[in-house]
Order: sequence, then C-alpha cells, then structure tokens
Amino acid sequence: MQLIILSISLVLFIFYAALILYYAISWKSIPTNEKQETAKEKQETFLSIIIPARNEEQNIKACLDSICNQSYPKELYEVLVIDDYSTDATAAIIKSYSEKNVQLISLQQITRGATLNSYKKKAIEIAIAQSTGEIIVTTDADCIVPANWLQTIASFYKQNDAAFIAMPVSYNCQNNFLEIFQSLDFMTLQGITGASVYKRIHSMCNGANLAYTKKAFYAAGGFTGIDDIASGDDMLLMHKIYQQQPAKVFFLKSKEVIVQTQPMKTLKDFFNQRIRWASKADKYDDKRIFGVLLLVYLLNAALLILPIVCLFQNVQYSMFNIQFSLFAFWVMLLLGKTIIELIFLFPVAHFFSKQNLLFYFPLAQPLHILYTVIAGWLGKFGTYRWKDRRVK
Repeated sequence: MQLIILSISLVLFIFYAALILYYAISWKSIPTNEKQETAKEKQETFLSIIIPARNEEQNIKACLDSICNQSYPKELYEVLVIDDYSTDATAAIIKSYSEKNVQLISLQQITRGATLNSYKKKAIEIAIAQSTGEIIVTTDADCIVPANWLQTIASFYKQNDAAFIAMPVSYNCQNNFLEIFQSLDFMTLQGITGASVYKRIHSMCNGANLAYTKKAFYAAGGFTGIDDIASGDDMLLMHKIYQQQPAKVFFLKSKEVIVQTQPMKTLKDFFNQRIRWASKADKYDDKRIFGVLLLVYLLNAALLILPIVCLFQNVQYSMFNIQFSLFAFWVMLLLGKTIIELIFLFPVAHFFSKQNLLFYFPLAQPLHILYTVIAGWLGKFGTYRWKDRRVK
C-alpha cells in the first residue's frame, strides 16, 4: 500500500513540476504594457464601471475616491454601484457621490426581496442593462484602483480589439502571518492567471479587476446557464466569452492596472472565501482547468497523507540504488514542491513588488497543503457563509 502511495505521489509531483515550470516560462513571456506606451493616444471609448456592494461602509468611500480620481476623462466613464441588500450605511455613502457621476442601484427594490442563489450575478446583470458604456469594467467595493487604471484599459482595448480582459489583483497585507500567507497564495494564483490566459491553456480571472465589451456579454448570453451557481461571475462568464471569441481574450500585464484589495481578517473568513472559490470547480465547462485543479488537489492530498502513513509504518525503499524511508521521500517531495513554486514566484513577486514576502513562503507550505485539501473538499460537499448568507 505504501509503495502505491509513493508511486502515485511521485507521478503527481512530476506532472505538477512540469506544469509550474510551464507557467513560469509563460508568465515571463507576457509583454508588459506600461502607461508611456498608451498616453499619447486620444481616448474616446466610453466605460461603465460596475461595483456590487453589500455592507461595505468601511471600504466603499476609498474605492469610489480612487475611481473618481482617474486620469481618464471624466466625461468618458460612469460608475454604477449596486447595493446588495446592505444593512449598514453603504447606500448613504454611495448617494453622497451622486454629483461625481456615481449612480446607486438598489438590488432590493428591483428584485423585491426575491430569494436568489447568486445575488452578485443578478446585481451585475442589472447594472449592465442600465449602463451606457461600450466597455464594462468590474471591481469590488473593497478595492482601490490606480490612477491610470481606466486609461490603460481603454488603450489596451483599442490596440487589441479585445472582447475580454483579465487584469492583476493584489492583496494589501499587514505584518501578520495570516495576511502574508493570503498575499503569497493569491499572488501565485495571479501568476497562474496571467500565464494561462496569455497562452490560452485555460480560463482564469478575478472579478475584482475585469473588463469586457457589453456586446460580448450579450453575445455569450450573459449569465444564462450559470445564474444558479452562487459564485463564478468572473471565470464562468470568461469561459462563455472565450468559447465564442478565443482570440479576443487577453491578460493585461501592467502595473498601471493592479487593483489592491483586502485579505480576510480571520481564519474563518479566509476558509469561507476559499471554499466559495472551490465550490465552482466542477461547474467549469472548460475541462482543461478542471484537470489542473484535480492535479493540484491530488498532489496536496498525497502530501497530507504521506506523513500520516509514516506514523504507522516508515519502511525503507530503494530506487536507483538509493535507500530512503517514506518520511525522507515526503520531505524530498515537499522540498521539491517549494523550490519549483519559488522559481515560478520570483518574477511574479517582482511584478507585484512583493519580493520581501518570499522569505515566508517555505513556512507557508504546511498551511497551504492543509487548506487546499480542506477547502477543496468542503467546496464540493459543504456549505459556506458569505456576506452574512449561507450558500450551498
């Protein structure tokens, strides 16, 4: 039995290492789009920024301030904030920005209290129907956007005739281990997002920083067919558009569009977030990403099982005339996984200016393995709470 686990673990590691190295090469090959390359162009594209918000009185002001202070001409963009049944002062804060071309839409008034399984998709769908922009840009209410965000998006769209643009997101982390861990984990996901979208090997993105044409949204049927899934307003929609226009789906690699967001403050909230993300793993029509997720899950499960097996029977094995114990094999796999991931993360961390966090990366490996296995399992078979709602 131990030999079977050892063999399977080794095969999983080889495939995983090859995949991560491919991501590393792909990330480095993405051309960087900087402001000076786009600043000379006359902008004329009208953009609609859509922000779903639920109980965000602590964050929405900073978010709207960053959007209202864009370098992009103010007459060429509008801001639509959809209040998702907030019970705090979120709506009142949004109303105070009405003179800055910020529109408040009440989801409660439109849906009249109807029970939905995906309030966020409905909020975005309603806002798009009321928008006037050629390009829809989405972010979250707890995000801060850079000053040249819209300018860079509009220029990239015009230069590439894009239908869908995925863009980078970064965590603002403090000096505590949970937030540093989240920043490292999320940075890894962002690097994989950029690499996979650029090489078009599978669809990945984050709803905190997306842009797509209204025409592409409706041509793909909007959220029809995925509107019963609680999450997936980003990746599931992306794949629908990709199926119709694969050559027009891009990743915009530019520091001018890095959106800053907040990590979860507690371990409970962190797990709820990751379970929510994992809950849509088997909903993807893009089976390429399902294969990647399955490989990642199985390798981490093997790395969790191996030390448990060692507690009961840590026998000696021989391979290529080298004697080693099952525990030594586990340590080698763990070390190999860490080294391969660091090779990938160095250039990604440089892009996000987070090289200093890589010191903590080896320390984060045990927690990463544990949470991947737990969140992946509960995402399929459990429930979670999000924005004070229990979701299946």
